[in-house]
Amino acid sequence: MLTKSEDRSLSFPFPAPPAVGETIEVAPGILWARIPLPFRLDHVNIYLIEDGDGWAVLDAGINNDAAKAAWNALLTGPLKNRRLTRLIITHFHPDHIGLAGWLCERFSLPLLTSQTTYLGCLTISLQPGALDAQVYRDFYLRNGMDDETTARVATQGHGYLKMVAALPPTFERLVAGDVVKIGGRSFSVMSGEGHAPEQIMLCCEEENLFFAADQVLEKITPNVSVWAVDPDGDPLGLFVRSLNGLKMNMRPDALILPGHRLPFIGLAPRCDELIVHHEERCAMIADACSKAPCSVWDLLPVVFPHVTDPHQLSFAFSEVFAHVNYMLRLGRLKWASPKGGIDRLTIDAA
Repeated sequence: MLTKSEDRSLSFPFPAPPAVGETIEVAPGILWARIPLPFRLDHVNIYLIEDGDGWAVLDAGINNDAAKAAWNALLTGPLKNRRLTRLIITHFHPDHIGLAGWLCERFSLPLLTSQTTYLGCLTISLQPGALDAQVYRDFYLRNGMDDETTARVATQGHGYLKMVAALPPTFERLVAGDVVKIGGRSFSVMSGEGHAPEQIMLCCEEENLFFAADQVLEKITPNVSVWAVDPDGDPLGLFVRSLNGLKMNMRPDALILPGHRLPFIGLAPRCDELIVHHEERCAMIADACSKAPCSVWDLLPVVFPHVTDPHQLSFAFSEVFAHVNYMLRLGRLKWASPKGGIDRLTIDAA
């Protein structure tokens, strides 16, 4: 889930976003546009980087008619005099990769992304009913969700196949440490973890530009979740490690070009704020578990007291689980003896 926070230490060179079908130049030869989303977070940022006689595209948007209409408005408007040259996808979430196949087929574009993104998208697309699988029902029930809620949540289905057009049969792999030449610029490829595995980020050191994807956003906190297919994973630990790495390796005055909301300056304080935000959630969980053994389901209203929608419940549950696994790795929580087939957590072994 994406939760709001304050960003008093950030500056915003572009205080208003582009309208649908329009662009804003954020640096010479780099355009910022927005593609609409059918969610509470109602847009995704895409970027166009001057590439010879055309534009390299960073991210694509979701696969629906509104997103295609936004693309058509761009292509017949500010982009009409130049071709698209290639498509770079940051990660496998449908708001970023959804129209990749559509764009690549329509314009014969090569697709550049991480191997994890490409293969992960293929795997999920081949399992359109994965959230209805028994492994998910067992995951929810074992960790305290009641039968009725599990039935509502587990039958939602993730709809991934509907939101993502079929990918092209080939891709060009991007790996952290690579250098990608786009037009006259050199971009260092970086990899972010926690929000999505092997999420691609691009840094142009010469011009102090950082395409951060969804790793660092202003005002909202990227989703960091544990899912049934990797129940012992520690994505929050990976996320915190990644944020600390960015603080060490990026210049403090870099222009951050994120996957959602506004570009900003102030990477280090924003990373610190995100880390503090997650630590506050850990403290809430620790306090609850110090009073009585708690299941992950017991902890959900502690962290997300107002979430009731089945779609949001699944994300909230998985976010709480990410904090639990992080605290287990750090020795701040322990599993208590299960009762009634439900796993519970405590500060002291029970």
